Amino acid sequence: MADEIVLLNFWPSCFGARVRIALAEKGINYQYREQNLLQEKSPQLLQLNPINKKVPVFIHNGRPICESLFIVEYIEEIWKDKAPLLPCDPYQRAQARFWADYIEKKCYGFIRRILYSGKEEERKEAKKEFIEMLKVMEGELGDKAYFGGDNFGFVDVSFVPFHSWFYALETFGNFSIGAECPKLLDWAKRCMQRESVAQSLPDPLKMYHYALQMKKRFGVE
Repeated sequence: MADEIVLLNFWPSCFGARVRIALAEKGINYQYREQNLLQEKSPQLLQLNPINKKVPVFIHNGRPICESLFIVEYIEEIWKDKAPLLPCDPYQRAQARFWADYIEKKCYGFIRRILYSGKEEERKEAKKEFIEMLKVMEGELGDKAYFGGDNFGFVDVSFVPFHSWFYALETFGNFSIGAECPKLLDWAKRCMQRESVAQSLPDPLKMYHYALQMKKRFGVE
């Protein structure tokens, strides 16, 4: 019997995009169920993720897994022979997890503050910290094609979904990521040439309009 695989997601979610990229890299077919988080959350989402009540939720043969990095690692473990995302070496695996965790703890928080904070000083501080974080990541990338070297992997999957926010951030934050971190932008463009990434990420202009909608919702000019 074939595996039953379902993904609950909301289209702007960078976290859900991680799961979509991982599944695409491994060639795994699945059922996609869109959740509109701007409206009332679905009974299925509340039942399967009663603690955090958010997407993504990955359902494998009826069993739900929550939190995007945990989901990607689960996918890696279940389908480890298909396009490995984590290196075999234990030290390198630990390093990949470290950088994915760094991204997890930093990136989206800065994005929310840049776009939606009602205080100009807080937006400026968030922009400064965000650029500093990008430079740290650019330093870790160095001259490699991907964060793991020649192979697209776990850190790339963790980070590249945020590329969809870059246009909105540059427009509303009045700065240039390419000017600040040219190697990082080249990496993002390289990732976008992969079918798994290009077909999993929302269009940056669509994300800009979503951010505009959310700014109005939060009363931020």
